[in-house]
This record gives sequence, structure tokens and C-alpha cells, in this order.
Amino acid sequence: MRILNKGRQPEKSLFFKYYKWVLWFSFTLYFLTSFFITNKPIPLSKTRVSGSQSSLASRVLFESVNKTSHKSKPNQVSFKDLKIYIYELPSGYNKDWLSNKRCSNHLFASEVAIHRALMNTYDLRTFDPYEADFFFVPVYVSCNFSTVNGFPDIDHARSLLSSAVQLISKNYTFWNRSLGSDHIFVASHDYGACFHAMEDRAIDDGIPDFLKNSIILQTFGVNYKHPCQDVENVLIPPYIPSESVRMTLEKAPLIGNRDIMVFFGGKMEVHPKNISGKFYSKRVRTEIWRRYSGDRRFYLRRHRFAGYQAEIVRSVFCLCPLGWAPWSPRLVESVALGCIPVIIADGIRLPFPSAVKWPEISLTVAERNVGKLGRILEQVAATNLSTIQKNLWNPAVTRALLFNNHMQEGDATWQIIDSLYHKLDRSYRRSRVSSQ
Repeated sequence: MRILNKGRQPEKSLFFKYYKWVLWFSFTLYFLTSFFITNKPIPLSKTRVSGSQSSLASRVLFESVNKTSHKSKPNQVSFKDLKIYIYELPSGYNKDWLSNKRCSNHLFASEVAIHRALMNTYDLRTFDPYEADFFFVPVYVSCNFSTVNGFPDIDHARSLLSSAVQLISKNYTFWNRSLGSDHIFVASHDYGACFHAMEDRAIDDGIPDFLKNSIILQTFGVNYKHPCQDVENVLIPPYIPSESVRMTLEKAPLIGNRDIMVFFGGKMEVHPKNISGKFYSKRVRTEIWRRYSGDRRFYLRRHRFAGYQAEIVRSVFCLCPLGWAPWSPRLVESVALGCIPVIIADGIRLPFPSAVKWPEISLTVAERNVGKLGRILEQVAATNLSTIQKNLWNPAVTRALLFNNHMQEGDATWQIIDSLYHKLDRSYRRSRVSSQ
């Protein structure tokens, strides 16, 4: 038996060698066949050839392997379906204004921040306008600072924007074919694309006719009909430099000692009627000062000052009353620095409600109830303060309200893209494809 076994050993090992080879070949053939049956490549003849070869290849690859629809809940991967073309305008419309460093750091600077982020978002940006869903028009209108008071002077906004529209409509076909409906502008001012700080003047002037068909990214929003939001719009947060927030939190941690119960620092007029006869803040800030300036629970400063953010991070409640417009940069500063925003601006509409659950992280007090403010805040402090703070201190909440030079998932630019994703019905390119 031993002699027979030794004689058959090579034959047996040879059989197993060929058996394993056949088995491996069969499995490989099976998986390759399954892949090509379920993932049919898009013929190049059916793909419009435009732009670089690399962008074409990446688009074909994406379309062939990503058949699943993500319309209901888009994420950063599905945003690759969306393409934005950024007009390269003469530097007088944007870059030249950056010679003043304030241009990219003041409360209206979202027009700069959004432009920068889109320029750096390579998955979404296209250099081929024919494959674009939206067209971004980068015009900085908030950087003309007054030599008298230092505030942004936007009297030139309409003429500068009109000039930009004339330029692109003359040199490109894309504005004329859609009448600007797939074009995006930023209006980060008191009353958005009405371009005036005083509401009555803003209403009288209205939104320029040449912008009425476009998409406006604006900080102004109310939950009732208003001429200055009578346009397709995306409500965005006012700009706060993320670097200043980071530096403040390095010195005083978010979850630290908060020894100030109620804080406000900003313009608080004793006699609020200005030279135009208008009452600043509808007298709300004046009423706060009159009632609570001597109240030890309230730390009130009538002007912003150096170290302003350091006081916010020490505070439990931060007052966010209206100014000339309902919105205020304090909304973002308070959230980012962990202080519960107390919103006193009747009818205000707040940005990104799907990402920031405002009722869970803030308090809203009617303008007529300012006199009851102390009692209201005492009651909250004694009942559900910890619950509100827990919701507020979620890092995702702050991320949604801050801009970054490079878009990060969930940040303010990402939220804007998410909103635009739901407006793809305005894309001329999409409408052409769906009609074919």
C-alpha cells in the first residue's frame, strides 16, 4: 500500500492543482459577467464632449457607477451632480476691493467668503459653462467704506451690479438664454437686494429689475410678505470670522464658567430718534437700557469694544435685538461661543432651519415683552437651561453658521449648496436635458 500511495501522489496533486485553477477561473468569470450586466457603461457617443478629458472621464465614471437617486436627502457625494460656473470678472468688481483688509472680515463679508469657498470647491466648480447648473456672479458691493463713519456705503451697489450683468450678457450667452434665472448673487446687507439700510427707503427702491429673476443669497429674511425678499432667495447667516471664534475659545473654553447672566454690547441710543426722524431698533434697545442698565443680572455695554467676544463666552444669555434690520451678527457670535441667543426681532426668519433647530437652542421674546425680559430669563434659568445649552453646544450647530475658505461638510457654504440643490429646477441645462 505504501508503494501504491507513493506512486499516485503526483497524480493526485496534479488533479488538485488543475481543479483549483478551474475553480478560480470560474469565479472570476462569474463576477466580471455580473459587473458588466449590472453596470453598463455610458457610450461616449452619447456623452457631450466638452471641457478637459479628465473632467469628462470623471463625469462618465460617476454617472455609470452611481445610479441611485439621492434627491430626498442630498449629501456631499450627491452634490457632485451639481456644477457651478464662476464668472471671471475684471478685478474692479471684486479683487481690487480686498486691498482694504476690512473687506473680507466685516459683517457683510459673506460675499467674499462664499466666492472664496466656491473657488476652492473643485468637485462642484466647473470651468465649462455649458455643463453648469448655476452661474455665480462675484461682485463685492459692501467694501466701499464711508470716510465719515466707517460704515459700508452701498449707494454704488445697483450701478456696479448692473454693469456686471451688462458685461456678462454681452460676452456670454448664458444670462440671455435663461434671463438670469440660474444666476446667483450675494446681497448680505440690511435689506438684501433692496440695497439700503433704512427699511422705508429700501422698500421704495425695491429690488432692481435686472435681479428679480435671479437667485439671491441674502441675510435679510422675515416670515411675512416683504418687497425686499420678493425674489428667489437663500437665507444665509451674517459673516463672523471663524478664526476669531477659534482664538476666543482657545482662551476660554465653550463649556466653562459663565459668570454673566445676561450680556449685550452694541449701539444703545438713549434718544433713539436719528436725524432722519427714524427710531433705531424700534426703540427696543433704548427700552432695554432704560429698564436694565442698573440691574446686576444684566451686563450692558452701549458700544462694541475690544474683548467683546470674551464677554459672550462668559455669558449665559446674549441679547440679539433688531437694529435697523431684524438680523444681527450677534446671532452667529452667540451660537458659536455657546451663549443662548435671546432673539428680540418680531417676524425674523432665521437661516438653515433644517440644520439649526433654532427653537431648541435659542429664546424668542416679542418686542412688546422687553419689560418682562428679566422674569422670562429667570424662569428659563430655573427650568430647562441645561437642555438648551446641551443642544446649543453641539458642534454641528456652530459649523452650519460659519464660513471657511475651503468648504467643509455641514458648514455655511455647504448649507447654501444644499439649498441650491433643491432649486435645480431653475437650471437651464437640466431643463434642456429633461425635455429631450
